[in-house]
Amino acid sequence: MDVKGKGVVVTGAGHGIGRAIAIRMATEGARVVVNDLDAEAATAVAQEIGGHPVPGDAATEAGVSALLDAVRDHLGGIDIYFANAGIDLGKGLDTPADDWARALEVNVMAHVRAAQQLVPTWLEEGGGRFVVTASAAGLLTMLGNAPYSVSKHGAVAFAEWLSATYGHRGITVQVICPQGVKTQMLDNAGPLQELLSHNIALEPEQVAETVWHALQDDRFLILPHPQVKGYYEYRATNTDGWLAGMRKLQRRLDEAEGIS
Repeated sequence: MDVKGKGVVVTGAGHGIGRAIAIRMATEGARVVVNDLDAEAATAVAQEIGGHPVPGDAATEAGVSALLDAVRDHLGGIDIYFANAGIDLGKGLDTPADDWARALEVNVMAHVRAAQQLVPTWLEEGGGRFVVTASAAGLLTMLGNAPYSVSKHGAVAFAEWLSATYGHRGITVQVICPQGVKTQMLDNAGPLQELLSHNIALEPEQVAETVWHALQDDRFLILPHPQVKGYYEYRATNTDGWLAGMRKLQRRLDEAEGIS
């Protein structure tokens, strides 16, 4: 796939995976718009890659509309939209309703709202590419964080629906599902950090490289950690065995936190 001259948007691109994807796309000659809530970070990345910063909230309805209007004014058209912005919010059953709502807003509805505005235009123009950053938690689960696990499952489910519904009409949909990646989110994972890093946490640049290769063959599931494929298959074919293993891991986490 040649992205030279293509219009590319990356949300949540001020740091981590989003920043690495923006850099990789710019290296290949794409015209990149960098979005992030952190205006300073978005501007810094845009300056670094010769892109265009459009800071703002890519989750709310008004925020998505403002972002896409600004992008179309600058690029003229959007060929690839990386719905990368995400949030790690909440913990267990005691998570407040507001945190549940925010997790769903950013990790699911941001994708829905962007697709609602992008897909009709892409259908008229003959195609487009929508790439969602979810998580291995969206294929498996995230111990210790119910809102994150549920919302990332929702992100994968929406991407799957989008592909099934519009894939035959020129809309390519892909979903990135990494496990441990060396980002601020992993640094703040507490006892989960060791669990997520068990199979070696990747650098964001390694994830971006996997994404670049996935763009070449249009694969739906982009798995920077290959072992996730085996976990996903085991979960599907032996759900009770999978859950038994997860409960063992949860006991280890409980012990680490002094929960009896």
